[in-house]
Amino acid sequence: MSPLPRPRVTVVQHEEHVPLERLQSWLTDDAGLDLDVRLVSRETVPDLADIGDGLLVLGGTMNARDDDRAPWLPAVRALLADAVEAGVPTFGVCLGHQLLAEALGGHVSVADPKGPEHGPVRVTWSDEAANDPVLGPAAATGDVVPQMHDDVVDIPPPGAVVLASSQRHAVQAMRVGSALSVQFHPEAGPELMDAWAQNHGAPAGEMAALMQPHDDRIAVLGRALAVAWGDVVRARAAGTA
Repeated sequence: MSPLPRPRVTVVQHEEHVPLERLQSWLTDDAGLDLDVRLVSRETVPDLADIGDGLLVLGGTMNARDDDRAPWLPAVRALLADAVEAGVPTFGVCLGHQLLAEALGGHVSVADPKGPEHGPVRVTWSDEAANDPVLGPAAATGDVVPQMHDDVVDIPPPGAVVLASSQRHAVQAMRVGSALSVQFHPEAGPELMDAWAQNHGAPAGEMAALMQPHDDRIAVLGRALAVAWGDVVRARAAGTA
């Protein structure tokens, strides 16, 4: 009897310098998924029928309503709404989190007056987080996460369950139907965080030094998140969810 094919997940990548990074190996080697990465600044945003068994939307430097700068964003928002309506396992990271909120009737505050979060930030998991099928295993591993954002979800979509908050911003993770999204970057190691921080004017090496003491725990959290989401994708692909 031949083994079942590996579930296929479409990854929406907005910019080359905001990649899957560590999620690549966690999702392929550890979670057993095949990844179809679409760099949507150069490729057409796929339709719902073409995304396979799951949808992952990564971060980017544009804001969630920056349609003039990133003309593919309306199609990504529409795809996110379609995926949730169809019950497709969906995961949004940073900009992906914000696009999900906008797609489903929430609101993103651009350059929020409470200020940005750059670097290691402690979050508080809500009571519901422990029971979330994806976030629960990750939340049990720690509470310090990598942040690199100026915009925030200030109004979650109708029906959303907020799963994490920080001292500065209330919606750090949320569940909306089949979608989980996080404001933080579970994929980002110290070197990638440092490159992003330099784009914000920080000296080379400064962010890496801030992140390094937390990185072992951050990697455990990120891998747990990826594997748990992979379990959900595989269950749906097998017809058991």
